[in-house]
Order: sequence, then C-alpha cells, then structure tokens
Amino acid sequence: MALPSTVATLTPRPVAVALPVLPVKKAPSTLAYRVTATTYWPEVGQTDDNPMETADGSIIPRRHSSKTRWLAVSRDLLAHWGGPFSYGEKVRVSGMSEALDGIYIIHDTMNRRHRHCVDVLVNEQECKNGMEGRWSGIQLRKLGPEPTWQAG
Repeated sequence: MALPSTVATLTPRPVAVALPVLPVKKAPSTLAYRVTATTYWPEVGQTDDNPMETADGSIIPRRHSSKTRWLAVSRDLLAHWGGPFSYGEKVRVSGMSEALDGIYIIHDTMNRRHRHCVDVLVNEQECKNGMEGRWSGIQLRKLGPEPTWQAG
C-alpha cells in the first residue's frame, strides 16, 4: 500500500536576536608622543639660507631666547605630511629640563632627515651656557582648544 504524498510548506518567521551593546571607546582629547628633542638657534649652519624666517612665515624676534617658546618639529609630525600637528598649534614639552619644559608653539620644520624629533629655539649664548643638548624620550602632548567664556 502506498502512502499518500504530502507537501509541507514552511514560512519564515522573524526571530529576535539580542546582541550585547558595548560602550564605544573615545580617543583621548590630548595625545602624547615620545620624541627626541634638541636645541637650535637661527644661523645658516643650522637652518636654511634665511635663518630668521620659520617654515610658517613667522620672523624670529631679534632678542629671542628659550623664553620665546617656539618649536620646530620633524616632518612626520606635521599634518601636511600625515602627522598630528599643525603650524601655530600649542604643545606641552616635558622631560628635557626645568628651564626648557613648558608650552611651545609650532612654527618651524626640521630637515627631512629627522624623524620623531623636535627642535627648541634658544639663542646662541644660552647654548654656550649649558642649554645645548639632546634628550630622548621627551613627551610631546597636544593641547586641547582653549575654552571660550561667555557671560551668562
């Protein structure tokens, strides 16, 4: 005896799937970089043929010193070449010395042979009095935007 043939029809039905919701990690607003730092003063042997003009077009003051707080960075650190910093940006430098640590403004670019380096602007007399040097493992920290205050 033969069995009757039956056709089964299945219809899809929605199924609820619970996925865990993980918090999104935000990148820190200020990033720190480890760099090598050196000092320089504007003379043709350490810069280009126009030593008093920086890469961003600023003119180094005649009576500059380490208190001027200007910084040259290697190209790999500049936004133009894919880095995190731009001309005119303020950065905190720490790990060199009590006299040189502090907040600097990026105004200049180092020679293309340098990588992950910064150059601190000083005057020649300061270097002769012991400020000349090379420091490894210096922390370079990007400063966030300054708050704007409004009367409320």
